[in-house]
Parts: sequence; structure tokens; C-alpha cells
Amino acid sequence: MKKQKNNNSSSKRNLKAPVVGGLFIFFAVIFLAIFIFMGYIWNVVKDSNIFTVKEIQVKGYLSADLSYLKGRNIFSIDLKKESQDIARYYPNYSGISLSRIFPSRIFVEFIERRPVALIRLYRYFAIDESGIIFYIQSTESPEMDLPVITGLETRLFGPKPGVKYNIKELNLALEILREAKRTRILRYYKIRKLDVSNAASSSIFIPIARNVIGDLEVKLGSNDIANKMAILAGLIINGKNDISGIKYIDLRFNEPVIKLNDAQSK
Repeated sequence: MKKQKNNNSSSKRNLKAPVVGGLFIFFAVIFLAIFIFMGYIWNVVKDSNIFTVKEIQVKGYLSADLSYLKGRNIFSIDLKKESQDIARYYPNYSGISLSRIFPSRIFVEFIERRPVALIRLYRYFAIDESGIIFYIQSTESPEMDLPVITGLETRLFGPKPGVKYNIKELNLALEILREAKRTRILRYYKIRKLDVSNAASSSIFIPIARNVIGDLEVKLGSNDIANKMAILAGLIINGKNDISGIKYIDLRFNEPVIKLNDAQSK
């Protein structure tokens, strides 16, 4: 009896195998047919005139001419590549994003670079906090309320807008500006000029008051900038009433050196 039972079980398994295999093939054929049909529908819809770009909507820089995108199929436009290509022609913008608005519109947003300083070379250039150099806008003036970096004339030749230059003196100037921004008192006493012609004796110039001719010079050097900014902030706070009588402060040594306008030192 046991032997007969085993034979029946074996025959049942043999019957199930072709049934399962048949179902698998059936569903595979159905899935493939649906896939082919959807692909056909997609190609018809994708190539339809409905999805031809008819309008370019721009935010941030209305004068940008992006009309070359019109007439193209909205699905055929590589948004990332187009963003990179456009950015080469508009270095004054830190980011350019493209997005599709179906069925026939491309939205382009220009994100303007924010200058943290100007660089004085054969002409004035702007620089952002990441170190990218770009042109000053035509509506802006070199006398705008931004610090001016000097001393790079022999280190930065023919700068190309949209490029970041890894120059020691330029990096030092940006570091000084970053640390000054973090120091509360120096948000009030804004830096007017940075001289980085020699990194070891770099200086910043701070206007003290409207009725005082000339700026306070602070010699910083090239190292430990954060600590020196903290020391400078302390000196300004402690000597606030007498600061207009100081010719320069030298922070390159272990102890600050203060030279007064009357040539006395302390």
C-alpha cells in the first residue's frame, strides 16, 4: 500500500510541472505584449507635436536668449547637459536649472552669484565666497560697498569669469573675509581693502569713522587668522573711544603691536 501511495504522489508532481510552466509562459507572453504596446504608445505620444517646446519661461535673467530650445521635443532635451552648456555663457550665475512644464514649456531659473569682494586687476572683477571670479554687473560700481582685494596683479593674469583660481594669496583674502564675517564687531567695522601682495605681511584696512581721514591698517600675516580676528575684535571693543588715534595694529607676533598716529607705541 505504501508503495502505491508513493507512486500516486509522484504522478501528481509530474502533472503540476507542465501546468506551472504553462502559466509562466502565458503570463510572460502577456507581459511582453503589454510592454511592446506601451512602448508603441509612448513613441507615438513622445513624437507628437503636443510635446514640441513652444515657450521658454525664464526667471532671474530675462535677457537670456534660449530660443534655440524652441521647436525641439520636450523629452529629447537633456536638462542637465543644457544647464551646463548655458552656464558657460553666463558665468555671473552660480546655478542654472531647467525643468519641463508639460506639455510644451521649459522653465529656466538663473541663480545669481553674490560677490563678497572685488579684485583690482587691469579692471575690477567680482569674486564669490567659493572663489569663483566673475564680471561686475554693468549697473554696479567699483565703489560699491564691498571690500577690494589688491596685490594680485603679478599672480592672476587674464582671469576667465566662471573659473576658480587656487592662488595662496587669493585663498588667504577669502579666509580673512570669512573670519571677519563670523566676528560680530567686524560686521560694523567693515573691511574696505585687503592687501595680499605679500601673504606674510597681509593687511586689511578698516574705516573707523566718517569724520576720520584714512583707515585703520591691521597687519595679519598668513596664519591663525581666526584667532587674530578675535584679538582684533577685543582691541576694538576695549579701545573704542581711542581707536581713531591708532595708525596701525600689527598682529603678526605673539603680542599685538599698536602704533599711534603721534608715532608713540604701546
